[in-house]
Amino acid sequence: MSDGPTVVGMPDITSLILDDHEWFRRQFAALDDLDDPQELAAVWGPLADMLDVHAAAEEEVFYPELIRRGDDPEAETLDAIGDHNDIRDGVRDAAKAPVGSAEWRAAVRRARTANSEHMAEEEDDGLADFRRNADPDLRDELGRRFLAFKAEHKGTKGLDTGDVDPQRYVDQREMEAGQLDVDPSLRIGSLKEK
Repeated sequence: MSDGPTVVGMPDITSLILDDHEWFRRQFAALDDLDDPQELAAVWGPLADMLDVHAAAEEEVFYPELIRRGDDPEAETLDAIGDHNDIRDGVRDAAKAPVGSAEWRAAVRRARTANSEHMAEEEDDGLADFRRNADPDLRDELGRRFLAFKAEHKGTKGLDTGDVDPQRYVDQREMEAGQLDVDPSLRIGSLKEK
């Protein structure tokens, strides 16, 4: 089985993200046709890894730049990070269950549902917003960084796959972009449980 989409042409980050999305859809569809645990594992293993790597790559490369340039970046980013957490939770839960079991299928279904919702929202909102507000040279530079991040962390090598606090993430990126005057760790709201 393939362990990721093949890149052709210029590495515009929005196109690379869309390519990953199409690959995710095809891999989840491939699972629908399988019952044998070994065959399921052969498809799910690379898919689960890529879900984690893709989310981390977006959080490292794409969303910080969306926050700098987007029309409604805070809401889009908060939602996306929350979605990534839901996807990660499904992947982690699937890893705890025997492949092909009812528990495994339920966890994979949760990851798939969260991923499908995330992709639709990201395609309609975040990616469209970024294409309107980022020039092609920046999109290509970010695409190269996105590909390098994915290559460096292939198979989740060296990657923290834990959940990310969406508000803390946004606050930190806004501070780095000079859009927040105070360190987010000093804000009362950052102490609230999510």
